[in-house]
Amino acid sequence: MESSDVELDLERSVQAVLRELGAQAPALQSNQGMWRWSLHKKVERDPSKSPALVRILLRELEKAESEDLRHVIIPLLHTLMYVLTKATGVAEELYRRTYAFCMRLLTLPAPYCTVALDCAVRLKTETAVPGTLYQRLVIAEQNLPSELYPYQERVFLFVDPELVSPSVCSALLLEIQAAQEQQTPEACMRHVVSHALQAALGEACHAGALQRKLQASPRHALERIFHAVVAAVEQMASEPSPSREGHLERLEEIYCSLLGPAAAARGRCGGHDALQDRPPSIPLPSPYITFHLWTDEEQLWKELVLFLRPRSQMRLSADLEALDLQGLLPDRELARVSVLSTDSGIERDLPLGADELLAPSSPEMEHGGLQRKGGMKKRAWPLDLLMLGGWDGPPGLHRRTGRPDGDGELLPGVSRLHTARVLVLGDDRMLGRLAQAYHSLRKRETQKFCLTPRLSLQLYYIPVLAAKKPAASRQPELGELAAFLGRADPWYQNTVNTLCPAIHKLAEMPPSLGSSRTVDPFILDVITYYVRMGTQPIYFQIYTVKIFFGDLSQDPPEDIFLTELTVKIQDSKLPKDGFSPRRKGVAEGPGAELSICYQKALLSHRAQEVTVSLRATGLVLKALPGSDTEVSGPTHCPPTAAPLPDHTCLNVSVTEVVKTSNLAGRSFSVVTNTFRTANIRIQSQDQRLLTLLLDKDSRRTFRDVVRFEVAPCPEPRSGTQKSKALWLSSHQQKEMERTRTMPKPLLMPINTFSGIVQ
Repeated sequence: MESSDVELDLERSVQAVLRELGAQAPALQSNQGMWRWSLHKKVERDPSKSPALVRILLRELEKAESEDLRHVIIPLLHTLMYVLTKATGVAEELYRRTYAFCMRLLTLPAPYCTVALDCAVRLKTETAVPGTLYQRLVIAEQNLPSELYPYQERVFLFVDPELVSPSVCSALLLEIQAAQEQQTPEACMRHVVSHALQAALGEACHAGALQRKLQASPRHALERIFHAVVAAVEQMASEPSPSREGHLERLEEIYCSLLGPAAAARGRCGGHDALQDRPPSIPLPSPYITFHLWTDEEQLWKELVLFLRPRSQMRLSADLEALDLQGLLPDRELARVSVLSTDSGIERDLPLGADELLAPSSPEMEHGGLQRKGGMKKRAWPLDLLMLGGWDGPPGLHRRTGRPDGDGELLPGVSRLHTARVLVLGDDRMLGRLAQAYHSLRKRETQKFCLTPRLSLQLYYIPVLAAKKPAASRQPELGELAAFLGRADPWYQNTVNTLCPAIHKLAEMPPSLGSSRTVDPFILDVITYYVRMGTQPIYFQIYTVKIFFGDLSQDPPEDIFLTELTVKIQDSKLPKDGFSPRRKGVAEGPGAELSICYQKALLSHRAQEVTVSLRATGLVLKALPGSDTEVSGPTHCPPTAAPLPDHTCLNVSVTEVVKTSNLAGRSFSVVTNTFRTANIRIQSQDQRLLTLLLDKDSRRTFRDVVRFEVAPCPEPRSGTQKSKALWLSSHQQKEMERTRTMPKPLLMPINTFSGIVQ
């Protein structure tokens, strides 16, 4: 195919992606999500098309900038960055134009500037040291050993077997296993070496001969070459002003040592073999994915601890070793223990050196006129130990835009070397379960600080909804959060929300016993694209509910919900000596008499409490705004500043019973009233019992309820803060008291491609 035909074919594919973003044509609905995937597949099968696709995407981006078509900027930019990560042979001028474009986007509001900054940081290094993005991605995702780049990533795929059909679970598991069978450590190391040399040397690299040489190399020789290439790339990338020429010289030496000076010279001179040899495709392996059926409440925490358990592959600082990172020793102190020296400064009081410390029973210590006394042990509370921030990665290498720069390291010399990408499949019920696990995880961290210093936790969500049923038997809407994410981020809607039909279609296909059953694994490729490029979180407020039962012997439990709390009226009543006697004069009728006390949500944020009594047949408390509400509503938290509790609100719908009297007699009508509140207290007034359903999950049902209270869930606080106040100044104690009275709300982030697009 000639170059003009190649560019024309790629241009048609790019225009199809743009039409999908700009119009809701019915003809395009069936192919949503396929255009982007097919575009990347074209350059994956033929890497020589990458420079042409980069030029086309860059031209469309500059056109969107000049015409102010902002809705296509982030999707095109993510598509371009994904191509540049895998491509070789792209001219330096294209890298510089892309970098300049990202720098111009910094003048736009969020999320455009945050996504552009993330891309610009990566492009700056890739321009000077080609192949850096690919190498770091493969090393981290495949957990290849490297002292210069010790970061490790893993994707945890959680599926609730009670919410997702066994056929879907087995189909996803087969596709993941089939893809990972070909991704051995040796194959990944060969990919890294080949990509680095081709990216640096360009046409001077004899790609076919190089891959044949690497294929024939034994394991020990391959590891030596791999570490040499990684060292050359990382050492050059770590320099303040990396030199592209110096990087080229280092990799030329490695290339000559592999193929010999004659082959290297033939490649540089553009010999016949080098011209006729078509560069073979270098795949980008999918990340290491572990598949989990979520059956245990503590399963998420256990899997994260096991992910951090191998400590032999990394060198930990003294501050990090002092913490209970494994979470397996309950008697270990939470805070780091330091020693407050009480010596006099006299030379004989000081230790002789690190290698010359005297044992307590040595003769020199017994006869010494002056002895060193035992130091007074004092607990040191680093501020970040008690005020837990987000679970972000280290700054620079795994930069996550939109967050304060100080969140990268909690302790001096301690950075988060592990990234856990937790991906859940299911509906709103699964997200409610994820919120429970996230709350439990944060609460556990206040008791035993074992994960936060080393782990960057990223949450992802792919909706898997049941097939549509007839209207008479249709279940309540279970995909409200997915619909909200789709309205907030159009690229999430086109790329992730469209996976649901494809997953069901895959589950219906008969399993293939051949080794080539996943030649083009569409679902796995989209999952991989999502976890790699979805770096911008949308924050959701978690709400806590305290429940009081009619039986006073039961302690009032507390639970949380993320999306919805449904209240229904039971037919049964309390006994006469129950919790709340029925008021006299209350007319019998459908529903129950309820007392509702709530704080009205006002734009002025003034506290205005309202108390009302009414008869209702049910209530629904939704934490998500409806489709007719602006997406930039109270659910979203700007990444740079956490909101105050009154910036979030619940949308409450009360089905009220209105009594009317006329000549025909007494009648009742039903009307729905809605209001917004930050917190609410509801109590049954006429002995009617209530049933609460959290996050639409029948497994989280509470019956025989007479009263409940709902409020934004605060951040879990450490029990050591009271003791810490003894060591602070009066001003610091007052500041601590102020922050205690105004707790930060607990927000659960779910990653998307751009966050909320205004």
